[in-house]
Amino acid sequence: MKSLIAMFALVSFGTLPVSGSDFDYYLNGNAADAKPAKTEAALLLMGGGGLIDEAYRWFIEKAGGGDIVVLTASAGDKYGDYLRNTVGGCDSVETIAFLNRDAASNPKVLEAIRNADGIFIGGGAQWRYTDYWKGTPVGQALDQHVREGRPLGGSSAGLAVLGEVCYTAHVSARLNSEMSMKDPFDPRLTFEDNFLHLELMRGVITDTHFSPRNRLGRLITFLGRVGLTKDKEQRVGLGVDEKTALCVEADGSGRVVTTAPEGRVWLVRPTKKPELLASGKPLTFRNVQVVGIGPESKFHLLQRLVEKPALVQTASVVEGVLTVVEENE
Repeated sequence: MKSLIAMFALVSFGTLPVSGSDFDYYLNGNAADAKPAKTEAALLLMGGGGLIDEAYRWFIEKAGGGDIVVLTASAGDKYGDYLRNTVGGCDSVETIAFLNRDAASNPKVLEAIRNADGIFIGGGAQWRYTDYWKGTPVGQALDQHVREGRPLGGSSAGLAVLGEVCYTAHVSARLNSEMSMKDPFDPRLTFEDNFLHLELMRGVITDTHFSPRNRLGRLITFLGRVGLTKDKEQRVGLGVDEKTALCVEADGSGRVVTTAPEGRVWLVRPTKKPELLASGKPLTFRNVQVVGIGPESKFHLLQRLVEKPALVQTASVVEGVLTVVEENE
């Protein structure tokens, strides 16, 4: 593989790829370390399905306009030109496309992650992230990145792995709500915990492409399966619609940015334990609170509190069938 040291010695005005057996590397912008005066801890949680200039601009501001590193497990560079030249405001965008687990111990990969002022995890197959990164220096470096007060974000598969527990889609990427509720222990429901350790995401499991793919029943099933945290607190779900992002500040306060007509983030919070959660049997899980968070809302992630919710619903799954009732009905 071509040496990344040579790449770091260049100033690039376009995207220059470096390919090898373990990862591909792309640089768009200045190869030198930017060293911005200030960065801020933040999380950018995106549902996938489209780019949102305002949300990425906020993310770059939190990174102090410095060096953005995009981590993917998909071929090509989908972000470099967009972030640096369309959104603008950052010194460089480095994309590292992981081809296998060995890349997670490569010194140059780790150097790029350690020097990143903001890290964004792209879409694709989330099981590759957990398989390639769990228990490796990359996983540790991502935790350290956040602890040091720098922003982290993810879209689609990149969002899926940011929760305390993540659905990995290791068997099937086409698991829908009906399949999940029919049998909560279907082999296609695969989970991973103890992957990343983000304080703001403690007790949270996420889901993506949420409303367009009717994933409320799926996320409720996830919550039935993952149950309580180690501290015996009930986990909650965050479903994020397509073309929608939740911008979370260091104190846990968040706002929704969307380009979809009714794009929302959904706080899914059980009020009791499932009544029937057994292998091979349809789920029964009643009285789950569902709060729609819109652009006019303010969300307090740590307190699970929504000011000015777009709507409030109660969802119940009875013998594998989902019903939803709005609060004002």
